[in-house]
Amino acid sequence: MDLNTTAFKQNKVLSIMVITSLMCYVIFAYNLARTEYTKLVILYIALFALFYKILTLLRHNTLLLTWLAFGFRGLFILAIPNLSQDFYRFIWDGRMILEGFNPYLYTVESFISNGEFPILQAQELFKGMGTLNASHFTNYPPINQLCFVIAGLFASKSILGSVVVMRLLIIAADFGTLCFGKKLLDNLNMPAHTIFWYLLNPFIIIELTGNLHYEGVMIFFLIWSLYLIHKGKWLMGGVVFALSVSVKLIPLIFLPLFYQWFLKRPKVQNSKVSKLDNSDKTITQQSLGISKLIVFYIIIGIVTLCLFIPFYSSKFVTNYAQTVGLWFQNFEFNASIYYIARAIGYWFRGWNEIAIIGKLIAITVLVFVLIMAFFKKQKTFPDLLVAMLFALTFYYFTATTVHPWYIATLLILSVFTGYKFPLVWSLAIILSYLAYANANNTENLWVIGLEYVIVYGVFIWEVFLKKQTSYKDIDHFDHN
Repeated sequence: MDLNTTAFKQNKVLSIMVITSLMCYVIFAYNLARTEYTKLVILYIALFALFYKILTLLRHNTLLLTWLAFGFRGLFILAIPNLSQDFYRFIWDGRMILEGFNPYLYTVESFISNGEFPILQAQELFKGMGTLNASHFTNYPPINQLCFVIAGLFASKSILGSVVVMRLLIIAADFGTLCFGKKLLDNLNMPAHTIFWYLLNPFIIIELTGNLHYEGVMIFFLIWSLYLIHKGKWLMGGVVFALSVSVKLIPLIFLPLFYQWFLKRPKVQNSKVSKLDNSDKTITQQSLGISKLIVFYIIIGIVTLCLFIPFYSSKFVTNYAQTVGLWFQNFEFNASIYYIARAIGYWFRGWNEIAIIGKLIAITVLVFVLIMAFFKKQKTFPDLLVAMLFALTFYYFTATTVHPWYIATLLILSVFTGYKFPLVWSLAIILSYLAYANANNTENLWVIGLEYVIVYGVFIWEVFLKKQTSYKDIDHFDHN
């Protein structure tokens, strides 16, 4: 068989896979309800298998991969999200701000229950978001709110119009992630195509572009910040990191992990310092590193606070702290270790101990992150990225609530490390949607258990049993 015949067959197979993916995405976007669990799982597994094969075949053609990644996203442009109701609250918050209201000070329910409709389509938005969302204060940080406002500016009378605007913002953020992600991979001497294990992944396309979760915008700022920090532009990196925090608070968990990076990175240029002996030079470098770290933290703190200032009031602080606390002490979904702890609590005490367990989890996560920051050696930038991956993984392994879209941050970090369990999790996470297949949204713990058996199995194999390949030599997820 000659090369032309082989190439023709490969192109034919590739064309069939791309067309099949297009059809599956169209069905997913426009002809699927989250209660149709069997259909949902079959479509998702098919898309994941096609994604894996397409990326394997095209790993040396990043231009075509880029066209496919954003072409698939374009299929969702006119689709109303079908796996999440959160976008209704996004639209509500944006329109509230445009009407002069501080969205952090009012629940949606407080207006509707009094027969007040402060914005256009208020009743429709209230019905769409559901009573649980409507009964709580908003917890979306200011840059996230800015995106909601932009949607309100361009589509103040149309829910679909607002969806389109928000979707375009998320797609634009993904393009930024592509640009800075490829630059960071290049600087770390890693294959450029590995960024597509994130960008072409159906999990990312469906959960972020399709369901309008703003982890994509947060990740864009996070990767941009990491690129700047790696290039030594840590002052600007701190500003961009604050923007990431101001989309989603989760990057705050990474702050202690920069300790070793700043202490080991500073290079003393002063000629007088260069004449010092090694011990004095080390002390001087460490002092300089600590100074830079403190300035880095101050920049992040000031920028973040400045972004929150327009919304500040004593009531805002109370409401926001209360809402954030709910994630540790009230909400529970798709958890693993927490569900075991909850079962033990029921066994010994006879009731749900989430309030106590939630506080213990927060303390445990903080201690773990501090141990990672001060005692795990981080000699290289990939070491820092691995520490970030493990810190966030530990948090999600112990958390009371792990919505599918949370895994997006783990997936982008895995691109730069060589660990594959986040990729496996991005496939297994679809099992959690079984909770929406019944009217009461009740989870099947056997199914959740299956999800975590898969994820923990791969995690244990990679971290404790498998010998890790060096970062310079690894071709992520490609063994052939």
